Amino acid sequence: MECTTRLENGFTVIALCGEVDLHFSPKAREIILKHLQDKNHVLVDLSDVTYIDSSGVASLVEGFQHARTHDLKFALLGVSKAAMQILQLSRLDKVFPIITHAAEADQL
Repeated sequence: MECTTRLENGFTVIALCGEVDLHFSPKAREIILKHLQDKNHVLVDLSDVTYIDSSGVASLVEGFQHARTHDLKFALLGVSKAAMQILQLSRLDKVFPIITHAAEADQL
């Protein structure tokens, strides 16, 4: 897994790339929570994720819960087909705000 961050439309965009599995999900969790603890609104870009397992999904859920608790905006951006299949299987596609372009974040 690779990870980059950038600022866009008032959000920190955390772009995850590759496989978000048991080996790399702790790093994803750490990065997501760090930006939320810094009081940043967060978009997690999953457009280049080729695989995500339950530990990766748990990292996203924890970030989402932290954001809600602290009145911060949190959404998934450009979810890849592989990631969307897992989110749909777990019905989390109905829980997470999911957008296709960062410009849509204004509507969150």
